[in-house]
Amino acid sequence: MRLTFLGTSAGAPTRQRNVTCQALSFDDGAVWLLDCGEASQHQLMKAGIRPKQVERILITHLHGDHVYGIFGMLACLAIHGREAAVQVAGPRGVREMVSTVLRLSDFTPGFPLEFIELDRPEQGGIALPAWPSGAAHPWTVTAHYLVHRLACVGYCLHEPPRPGRFHPARARAAGAPEGPLWGQLQRGVAVSLADGRRIEAAEVCDPLRRGRKLLLLGDTSDADEMIAIGQDCDLAVREVTYDDSRRDNALAWQHSTASMTGTWAQRLRAKTLVMTHLSARYTDEDADPVRTIASLHAEVAAACPGTRVIVADDLLTVEIPASDEPLTT
Repeated sequence: MRLTFLGTSAGAPTRQRNVTCQALSFDDGAVWLLDCGEASQHQLMKAGIRPKQVERILITHLHGDHVYGIFGMLACLAIHGREAAVQVAGPRGVREMVSTVLRLSDFTPGFPLEFIELDRPEQGGIALPAWPSGAAHPWTVTAHYLVHRLACVGYCLHEPPRPGRFHPARARAAGAPEGPLWGQLQRGVAVSLADGRRIEAAEVCDPLRRGRKLLLLGDTSDADEMIAIGQDCDLAVREVTYDDSRRDNALAWQHSTASMTGTWAQRLRAKTLVMTHLSARYTDEDADPVRTIASLHAEVAAACPGTRVIVADDLLTVEIPASDEPLTT
């Protein structure tokens, strides 16, 4: 599994950065997008990701730098031959926004388009239905409301527990013939032999391994609602629009500073934090050392010393390997 950053700029594109979009490529080849700013279809092709594989678009909020590219993206999917359904999830209003533009531009996708609109719950997150429906081992996806100037959510993606490592020698010793029965045991299913004996998966497999957990956030000045569900996540992505000297600006516009994001990652005990949605005022070439990307990174890292901190650049790909850690209760 890997997460590719198709756009990392806040508000408007720069010469080096497009506006917000991320592509999550699953182990089976499926692709989900998080947000879809302008020109995301161009970035998708630059990244070498097949548009036809996009099956779900998770929108955090309806500010233009996060959603104005979805109309072209849907047309791109159709042109590249997508036939299976695509789901678009986001706060209420996303259906009207997308449907209106498609209607006025006389465009009908060649695939079913399903909308999930997320209304704020009284407490806790909003569970999204499994997608695609009927998936054998669907990831759990919940949306959680964040503090921003309009309705905005962050998404928690949690992989189901994975089977433990299979030991062929144990299977042979137990009398299980190589073939389909091995496949069942690897999936954690007990098998019955021709002589009536039963072999439990635990006899030939290690304990279940924990699934991966990802937190993918929209714009926010307060993401505390996600701390409980996001504990010990493998990867967290959050905006860092300002350095700490601009905290008043951040609170006024309901964005995050470097230390706000870093402190949040520390409270999560996140293994890896990727900082994105960077203001155009920060570059690697600025003569003012306080306004460099490196200084922004240093402020974040200082607030979460136990977490690996990465600055997202456009087309950066972060690998998210499966864990061999045993599942704990």
